Amino acid sequence: MSFSAGKSVDWPNSTTENEDEKFTNELRREKSSAEDVEASVPVPGHTISSQLESQEVYQLRDVTTANGQVETYKIVVFSPNDKANPKNWSKARRWLITMTLSLVCFSVAFSSAVVTPGIAGVAESFHVSSEVALLSVTLFVIGFGIGPLVFSPLSELYGRWIIYVATFGFAVIFIIPCAVAKNIETLLLCRAIGGIAISVPVANIGGSLADMWKPEERGIPMASFSAAPFLGPIMGPMIGGFVYENIGWRWLYWLQLILCGTFFVAILLFVPETYAPVILETRAKKLRKQTGDHSYKGEHELLRRSFKNIARVHLARPLLLLFTEPIVTLFAIYAAILYGILYIYPIVFEEGKGYSAGISGLMFLPITGGIILGLLGAPMVNRQYIRKRSKYTGLPPPELRLLPMIWVGPCLAGFPIGVGFVFLYNSFNNYIVDAYQHTAASALAAKTLLRSIWGGSTVLFTTQMYHNLNPRWASSLLAFLALACCAIPFTFYQFGAAIRKHSKYAYSE
Repeated sequence: MSFSAGKSVDWPNSTTENEDEKFTNELRREKSSAEDVEASVPVPGHTISSQLESQEVYQLRDVTTANGQVETYKIVVFSPNDKANPKNWSKARRWLITMTLSLVCFSVAFSSAVVTPGIAGVAESFHVSSEVALLSVTLFVIGFGIGPLVFSPLSELYGRWIIYVATFGFAVIFIIPCAVAKNIETLLLCRAIGGIAISVPVANIGGSLADMWKPEERGIPMASFSAAPFLGPIMGPMIGGFVYENIGWRWLYWLQLILCGTFFVAILLFVPETYAPVILETRAKKLRKQTGDHSYKGEHELLRRSFKNIARVHLARPLLLLFTEPIVTLFAIYAAILYGILYIYPIVFEEGKGYSAGISGLMFLPITGGIILGLLGAPMVNRQYIRKRSKYTGLPPPELRLLPMIWVGPCLAGFPIGVGFVFLYNSFNNYIVDAYQHTAASALAAKTLLRSIWGGSTVLFTTQMYHNLNPRWASSLLAFLALACCAIPFTFYQFGAAIRKHSKYAYSE
């Protein structure tokens, strides 16, 4: 066992802090502790017990307790080439986890849109209007925004794996009552609950990728993840239209159950814990048990975990980021507009062209081709990022992630739309992860909230909008919104570094 000199810190429950100081200091402690996990480089160590398979490393830390006594703790950290560090896992293992999580994300997005072609069948079965039946989509997608507000911050406390398993498993169970619902109330209630639960993997996957991949490696894995939220709403109506026309709307839910159930098993088999502070906390508990020395601690264990603290510091964080961080706010608006287009798309063809549900779904094929083309371009973008990154010492500015967003998205968003989606979504996902690093899951949750509210709401007003404004002006309105968003990447590329310097949460040089 080895150690490096530590520093004296106040015990988190110190009674000398007032409420505002406690809140501010808690945020600072958490941010610095997460950075220490990755940045600390202790002196070479030695094995403290023959029972331990690897060389465990710790840092000495003097902690002032609430009663004024100073206690010395051994804060467990990773050694430079520690195999338990997710960033040191083999590339094959990291790619297996990445693809598993991306497929989970695909199944979630697929579930949100696959029911759209069957809305008429739901309305007929339960004798309700099409607007009421459409709430099965709206409530589910809005649930996408609510779930991450609670569970994404909790993943930064208790780890990614337990949150994935608990929420996704719960969501899979709630698909069953949707398939066998006897009335519209049951269907809508279960869709709302299922949407809240199933949303969490989507918001947390960006954090998991940041756990495993270094910034210079993250471009292509992030592109794979970024394509999933768009491929799902595209493939859903394509497949769902023909399923509904041939075997009925209830099979749209049985199809979700088969797909999501399969990927839930994949999580159990292939996805381990990736969050470094939780891995080190588990190691510290193991050391205490094996050595009988209770001074071993994970940095995470020094953080307060009262309900009041969790609510103020962790559960409030996504909303704080959404309303106080311009980076998160503006990119959330951009993501919302992009996401809404996917839900508007099939309605436009059914209303404007009179196509059947199945044929309207086929209109997504060109977008699918564009997304695949965009994925093929991801390695080129990553090579460009690595070249520019090499000019910087230490961590490069996150604004390097915005270069492809500036020209590729607006240029190619029309032909095909899918290419623009991939480059835009991949760029701002990478930018948010680079800018917020250890609070990335909360930042992505804030983005998901606004995106989901808008995406879920579009199905309620699209038909009326196209009837009242006529197709030309309705489509032009969306185009004007997208045009206004083109200024967002330019703004942050030019002024992002200055904005980050004034942020409580963002990384700054």
